[in-house]
Parts: sequence; C-alpha cells; structure tokens
Amino acid sequence: MLRFMPVGDSMTIGSAGEHTWRYRMWQHLCATYAGPFTLVGPRETLYDKATDAPTSYAYAEPRFPRHHLAGWGEGWQHMAPLIGEAVRGCRADVLLVSLGLIDLGFYTNAEQTAENVRAFIAEARAANPRLGIVLLPVIPNIRATADAPFAAQVARFNELLAKTAADLDEPASPLLTASVPESYDIHTDTYDGTHPNASGEHKLAAAFAEAMHQAWGVGGPYGPA
Repeated sequence: MLRFMPVGDSMTIGSAGEHTWRYRMWQHLCATYAGPFTLVGPRETLYDKATDAPTSYAYAEPRFPRHHLAGWGEGWQHMAPLIGEAVRGCRADVLLVSLGLIDLGFYTNAEQTAENVRAFIAEARAANPRLGIVLLPVIPNIRATADAPFAAQVARFNELLAKTAADLDEPASPLLTASVPESYDIHTDTYDGTHPNASGEHKLAAAFAEAMHQAWGVGGPYGPA
C-alpha cells in the first residue's frame, strides 16, 4: 500500500463544498496507478469560511480518502514542527507539498523560508528515511501581480526551492520539484486570484502527477477522469 500525504495551506485544505486538488489526484491515481494506495494525514476537514475554522466535512465528493496535513494560513514554518510526527504516525511513503505563499506573505523572506524547507525535510526524513517528497513551487497569485517586491521574493524562493531539492535529493529519499503548468492563469484557474477553482485543481494535481510519473514511473500521464 503506497501512502501519499498531501501537505499544504489553504489551496490544499480547500473550503466547504470544494473537490480540492487532493481529490483530483486521488481520482487520477485510481485511473492510472496499478497498485494499492491511499491518502493519509492527521487531519480530515475542510476549512469553513462561515466559522473561520477547519471544521467542515462538506466535500463535493465525500467518498474519497480525505486525510491530509493542510491548514488555512499555515506555511513551512508551521508544518516543519508537525511533519515528523505526522509521517511517523500515518506511515507516509510520499509527501505532496504545496507551501510557501503564506510564509512569504506574512512571516519570512525567501532565504528564511528556504531554511524552513530544509528543517521540514530533515524532520520528515528522520521519521521515514526512505520517504519520497514532491515539492510544488509557489504558484501564480494575485498579490504577485500588484506587489513587485513580493513577486521578487516568490521568484527568489522558487529558485531556492529548486536548489534545495537538487542539494538534498538522494537515492534512498528522492526529492522532486514539480512544474507549475505554463497555462496556469489566476483569472481562469482560481475563484479569487489565489485559490484554485475546478480547472486550477486539475492543474495542481497534474503538476504532482506528471512529476511522479516522469521521475518515478508512478501512475500515468495526467488526464481528468
């Protein structure tokens, strides 16, 4: 049984009534991965905008394994202290990580955020030395279109993320950097300039799926079911 753990912020946890890219990934793997697999994590809920808390179970598709480690407003610095216990407790084999926007927007600069990435990876590997990790860069967002210094920090962090993946990649615990699709457009793939709508969910899932298929032979080429 291959155990995938989605890790992320508001774009990963999703909010009440959404499918989430986690669901799109599960749907893709059901169609293309030959072996048994599941999604794992210490959390299950969606974020409820009405209560401003992660208390909703109102998934658009309630049948899929909804476990994850994601939180609205959480970033690398929040997840680094949690990831070791989560990997150990859930026996995760592969982490699918989408973090960074919150860190750069509110807490740390690009270099500090990259240090938190390294701490996260160290804690995760201490829990499972044979862990596979796929890292998604910070994706296009509305703030970067209007705030040039922030956009520069995003670009710098994405460079550092790729370098970190290259530096820390090792045969026993491989690290991949997924590629954000060039077609990703905040006007058509999000509902507010940041959070993905249905087409955005597919594109985020595709980024992870294509990275794993090309590098590890896991699953197949991404195609919406």
